[in-house]
Amino acid sequence: MNKARNKTVVDAISVLMNPRSVAVVGASRDPDSVGHGILLSLLKGCVRANGACKPFSGRVYAVNPNADEILGLKCFPTLQAVPEPIDVAVIAVPAKIVPNVMRSCAVKKIRVAVIISAGFAELGAESQGARLQEEVIQTARRNSIRVLGPNALGVLRPPIGLNASFAPSAPPAGGIAFVTQSGALADSEIDVALREKHAFSAIVSLGNQGDLDASDFLEWLARDAETKSIAVYLEGLRAGEGRRFLRAARYAAKRKPVVVLKGGRSLEGARAVSSHTAVLAGSPKVFDSVLAQAGCIRAEGFEDLFDLANALAVQPRARKNAVVVVTNGGGAGVLCADYAREFGLNLVPLQSETIAKIEAGGRMHSAWSRSNPVDIVGDALPERYASAINAVLEEDYVHGLIVLQTLQTMTRPEEDARVVVEAHARFPEKPVVCAFLGGRFSRKSVELLRENGIPDFNDPRKAVRAMAALCGALK
Repeated sequence: MNKARNKTVVDAISVLMNPRSVAVVGASRDPDSVGHGILLSLLKGCVRANGACKPFSGRVYAVNPNADEILGLKCFPTLQAVPEPIDVAVIAVPAKIVPNVMRSCAVKKIRVAVIISAGFAELGAESQGARLQEEVIQTARRNSIRVLGPNALGVLRPPIGLNASFAPSAPPAGGIAFVTQSGALADSEIDVALREKHAFSAIVSLGNQGDLDASDFLEWLARDAETKSIAVYLEGLRAGEGRRFLRAARYAAKRKPVVVLKGGRSLEGARAVSSHTAVLAGSPKVFDSVLAQAGCIRAEGFEDLFDLANALAVQPRARKNAVVVVTNGGGAGVLCADYAREFGLNLVPLQSETIAKIEAGGRMHSAWSRSNPVDIVGDALPERYASAINAVLEEDYVHGLIVLQTLQTMTRPEEDARVVVEAHARFPEKPVVCAFLGGRFSRKSVELLRENGIPDFNDPRKAVRAMAALCGALK
């Protein structure tokens, strides 16, 4: 990336992520319209961790020549009629009107335009939509306006309450940044996030990447203090962008974990890509090689993308690949051992001193395993979990912990979860992930873990894979 482009991109994305004012062009009184949804999202803000909404503190303007007031806001006929400066224009009007709106943005000296409107290059390289997109982007470039989109969901910046999108809800603020070529997947993850306690520093829908693209946002997020991990859903790259993406991905991955899910890996998927966001799907093998060179982690699927991104955002990275599993179910422990081999996770043998320390607590059943996985037997009460967990976390040769819980009549899930939370507070430099298996009886314990930043999975494989990422074993 040349230095001139880099400077203007960094400045523009900084404005986009921290605007003082946002105008919605195409704001509407129709509650079923995109323009109404975007304006409502801006006024509502984003969800806080406690469930309350954090409103956007900047100024919001509605632009529509056919309305005087929308959602309690005075409505302006044009951008030029707004009496104050505008940092970001969110455009939700028919595609054929967007070139005129872009010219208005130039007159108003707006820094960034987010084009929600569809009907551009996704219609095909030789389509009228492609020519329309080129006209819009050329106007923007002549006037030093950076563009997100077209055909984008929008952008969310939860730490400041910014929701400039038509997503149906907004997630709490946290450490995950999500950059995606699919706005619909962003919508879906936001809903999942509210249940799974995933929290975000930013969500960016790239759309057609007419101007700003995945590489630009990777470089910016690598520097962003709010972002702890970066999740990327990518279908393909524009022609000639491969090397720039490799440089950006390598730059970001050196500073924080980057997890990438690639769509369009099959022939059928590649065909679908071209009609979705107007990019080239490319060879899956070549793309995997690029990710490996850059030091990124390749996600196996949509759930895996956020399982890993969330664990990497809320837990510390392990200093070494040396992990202990504590379980009250032998079968769950066996599965962990199998998955550890699959993902390159090192289950370090217990030293004799550790075994003696655990036994000295007087809590163990005579049949406990004395090996790793540490099977503390099915009738384990919270005191037995505490004895084993604290003993292994105290050891210098142990750098991560996986805690498994299966359900028996004597199991106390919430108390077991509290044991894990308290132990992690004593040893915060060591990553901990859990698999509290079950459903209704485990629900409150799982919520307690997640509320305290400890990832929990209803599958030992997912727990092992998350720990492997934290130990640097996944590629």
